[in-house]
Amino acid sequence: MPSSALAQQPTPPQPDLTRRLAKLTSILDVAKAMSAERDLDLLLPLILYEATKVVEADRCSLFILDRERNELWSKVAQGSKNEIRLPVGSGIAGQVAHTGTIINIPDAYADTRFNRSFDVSSGYQTKTILCVPMRDANGDVTGVIQALNKLDDLAFNAEDEELLLALGAQAAGAIENALLHEEINRLFEGFVSASVVAIEQRDPTTAGHSGRVADLTVTLAQALEHQSTGPYTQVRFSATEIQELRYASLLHDFGKVGVRENVLVKAEKLYPHELEVLRARFQLARKDLQLQSYRRRFEAVKKRGDSALAEIEAEETERLDTELKHLHEVFEFVLTCNRPTVLAQGGFERLTELGHLNFQDDAGQTQPLLLAREIQSLSIPRGTLSADERREIESHVEHTYRFLTQIPWTRALRRVPEIAYAHHEKLDGTGYPRSIPERTIPVQSRMMSISDIYDALTASDRPYKKAVPHTLALDILKKETENGQLDRELFKIFVEAEIPRRALKHTPK
Repeated sequence: MPSSALAQQPTPPQPDLTRRLAKLTSILDVAKAMSAERDLDLLLPLILYEATKVVEADRCSLFILDRERNELWSKVAQGSKNEIRLPVGSGIAGQVAHTGTIINIPDAYADTRFNRSFDVSSGYQTKTILCVPMRDANGDVTGVIQALNKLDDLAFNAEDEELLLALGAQAAGAIENALLHEEINRLFEGFVSASVVAIEQRDPTTAGHSGRVADLTVTLAQALEHQSTGPYTQVRFSATEIQELRYASLLHDFGKVGVRENVLVKAEKLYPHELEVLRARFQLARKDLQLQSYRRRFEAVKKRGDSALAEIEAEETERLDTELKHLHEVFEFVLTCNRPTVLAQGGFERLTELGHLNFQDDAGQTQPLLLAREIQSLSIPRGTLSADERREIESHVEHTYRFLTQIPWTRALRRVPEIAYAHHEKLDGTGYPRSIPERTIPVQSRMMSISDIYDALTASDRPYKKAVPHTLALDILKKETENGQLDRELFKIFVEAEIPRRALKHTPK
């Protein structure tokens, strides 16, 4: 081969250069992975694994600076299962955090700064130590990385210091982002918890409803992962989407804070003050019957004479007893009509007939025994609410949506308002508040609808309804699926996967 050709051949890279290049490439690769990871529990082991590999150490530890307590804490350390806390300035890691300078010890037991108690308690023998500061973009120390025992019984060198510093800088930014992400999550958790407290203080009788609906809905969403047939075979929810669904479920009723309290907790079809007025009217009617009886007795004695007094008394006593008994029966029927029912019922036609009954008040004026508005309220076929009151209750969904849209949700949680907004919509278009078509109702909202209705039916007794047994609640839900209102396939999974038992941690009634 000509000498000129030999001169043109590239010089092969030196082994040390190749190894260094591989390490730098590894740091770049892990930097990308770290920048994408927001879970601190996953991020920290990743950093330690890469640090151990880059400096060819036996194990590594990572300490994060807690400025408020002026401490270093280690959530994860190779070879240790417990969290470690130590004051800044204490020990080798504490000194590095305090001074911001590297400490490289080739012989741990020959250095007075080394605390042998860690080796004694763990049974580990430390030989060499490299501890470097982690600095953020502003150059501030945010923690330290400590490598122990260079492989092949070598000492850590200047290259190891440089590489670990580079990795530490990348790790500092990633940890800062992860901690900020955790703070945002805690902020949202605190906000959601406070909102749930506000809802339950508004209506203590429904305490726990929001939490149970969230548990049921999330458990149902997780059950979809096990579906191998049907329309939801490919539907899977990520951890972030589950969090989004949980927040929407916890806050789905927040808008009830905008509903009048007397409507929100209305226990019977008539308000208490209305029932008291009605009761007083029946008492006046009773007195009117008694007064009319005395008048008839007086007139009968005038006509038939004193000799017929006993006969007149017996006749009037029997008549008055019959009339009072009928009045009492009418009032008991009114009380029965006043009680709410879970399922729609009829049989209120008699109320219209009773609307023709009259009595005379103390002024001698003829008054109806039942007022038209009372008859209308008592004839409510299901529940306790009139049409206007039901519309007011239903408006809570609009209040919820307006409230939730004012919150600056993160991109990952941006659909919380939309999911909560549709939890009362029906697949046949009969739901509220928008009566939207089936194709526009999110699957998350469909799951929440089933959970919401189930808990509303089976929850402990409330002033306006008795708790419904588990089996009857499922029957009611099944009827709604057969009527095309609820998602048939999701309800099937709800039943077959025993979602109430799994979510609520008890055997349904």
